[in-house]
Amino acid sequence: MAPKSTGGGRQCSKKDADTGFLGLRPTSVDPALRRRRRGPRNKKRGWRRLAEEPLGLEVDQFLEDVRLQERTIGGLLSEAPDDKLFFVDTGSKEKEQSRKRTKVQKKSLLQKPLRVDLILENTSKIPAPKDVLAHQVPNAKKLRRKEQLWERLAKQGELPREVRKAQARLLNPPTPKRKPGPQDAVERPFYDLWAPDNPLDRALLGQDTFFLEQTKKKGVRRPQRLHRKPSSAPAVEVMPAGASYNPTFEDHQALLLVAHEVELQRQKEAEKLERQLALPSPEQVATQETMFQEMCEGLLEESDGEGELGQDAASEVGGAQAAPQPALPATAMEKKTEQQRRREKAARTLRVQQAMLRAARLRRQELFRLRGIKAQVAQRLAELARRREQRRLKRLAEDDKPCRLGRLKYQAPDIDVQLSSERSDSLRALKPEGNILQDRFKSFQRRNMIEPRERAKFKRKYKVKLVEKRAFREIQ
Repeated sequence: MAPKSTGGGRQCSKKDADTGFLGLRPTSVDPALRRRRRGPRNKKRGWRRLAEEPLGLEVDQFLEDVRLQERTIGGLLSEAPDDKLFFVDTGSKEKEQSRKRTKVQKKSLLQKPLRVDLILENTSKIPAPKDVLAHQVPNAKKLRRKEQLWERLAKQGELPREVRKAQARLLNPPTPKRKPGPQDAVERPFYDLWAPDNPLDRALLGQDTFFLEQTKKKGVRRPQRLHRKPSSAPAVEVMPAGASYNPTFEDHQALLLVAHEVELQRQKEAEKLERQLALPSPEQVATQETMFQEMCEGLLEESDGEGELGQDAASEVGGAQAAPQPALPATAMEKKTEQQRRREKAARTLRVQQAMLRAARLRRQELFRLRGIKAQVAQRLAELARRREQRRLKRLAEDDKPCRLGRLKYQAPDIDVQLSSERSDSLRALKPEGNILQDRFKSFQRRNMIEPRERAKFKRKYKVKLVEKRAFREIQ
């Protein structure tokens, strides 16, 4: 039989045709067709090349198969006995159940494990990998040293703190806590919560201040400003007698007079503001002629004497330039002699001595003015006390008044009063005046608890666009 030709026209040799190699992979190549590689085998790359050759691959596959059988079956399958690979079929289960068994057979059946359990057993001869993290103990060295220390102390008769506490609990067991019942609340005596001898605070008596602060048993000390009220004004002001639903004529007229004065003051302020913002009258409006007259005011009268003043000033300047400068004295240019320096030094010393004598004389004379000095000191102290008392009275007088807390001033609310014609004859027809919410809000402002405020103004962020609908446009 003639050999077959390949696609490239190359003839295969007889040796290649008779190898009979059958690869298991599509990329496997006949070892006979490979060219043998040569190189050193005592090097690491030689080992790798040997492992990549067909013989090395077969050895690796064999060893991997052996390890797999050891992991799964517990040994080589070829060396396993027949009873592990096969079992004897003794017939149907019905026959086995119908057949009577002896006591020994029943006992052996009870002791024999189930096949399901045998299948689930781990038959691997390879031990499971050791979990290193499971055997690691944090601070093992420190704990070991601590155990050794307590072993030495135990020999001396000293026990750890936990052991001592456990022994103390065994000797004195704690009493179990009993839940309070309804009868306990009835039997418990009543006490004042805000009294100084509060039974809840008796356990804290005699304790350290720092200990109480750190254990949250002592409250934070309130600052002094929280003990003072922001204003001495009463929280709820009593309305005058004229605001009653059935006041007397005199009380009602007095309240009307107060409201009338408030309205007059408000009207005066409005008129003053109008006068300040009003435009000037036609007679007071500035024109170009009046502006020119104001600018030329005083210039025409002074223009006649300007020439003479200018001539006088020029003559003075010329005379000053022509006059020679005074010469310095000759003594100023000469150097002082030793005698002059001694005299000047003696004069300075004499002046210092005279000043000291004068000061000592004045101090001696002050002794005779002690009575006058005491009177001046007493007068000064009396003046300071008077000013202090005056400031205190002023603060007391202004204590009821609201302070300036914000950019707005406090505006007193309107007086709730009804005219004589608006008064009703009966309480049923009485018209209510004022608002309790507004009254409380103003009270907070008057007592300096909140700052005066004004209502926020609504400002539209977009322009309103007016659109005429087509239906209305068609009707028009």
